[in-house]
Amino acid sequence: MYAVVQTGGKQYRVSVGDQFKVEKLSGTAGEVIELPCVLAVVEGEAVKVGSPVVEGASVKVEVMGHGRDKKIRVFKMKRRKKYRRTQGHRQAFTQLKVTEIST
Repeated sequence: MYAVVQTGGKQYRVSVGDQFKVEKLSGTAGEVIELPCVLAVVEGEAVKVGSPVVEGASVKVEVMGHGRDKKIRVFKMKRRKKYRRTQGHRQAFTQLKVTEIST
């Protein structure tokens, strides 16, 4: 059994026990939260696809912790104009573990 959930503008295919990173969510480590935006649920041969979400379906996840990803460098340059700009960015994330998928 797996589900397709949407959070932070991205979609994730998750099963019970999976751990994955999403855009930062509010919540403390150890807290169980519910992701209500379930786009599809597949259970064996039965496939439920929502339009846009599956009614009554939810995915419960446990917050494992928060952190920040690796730094990326953003570099702008205009040749022959002596224009150079360097900027760095570290995206905040939340590590989640799926505990339950209900339909």
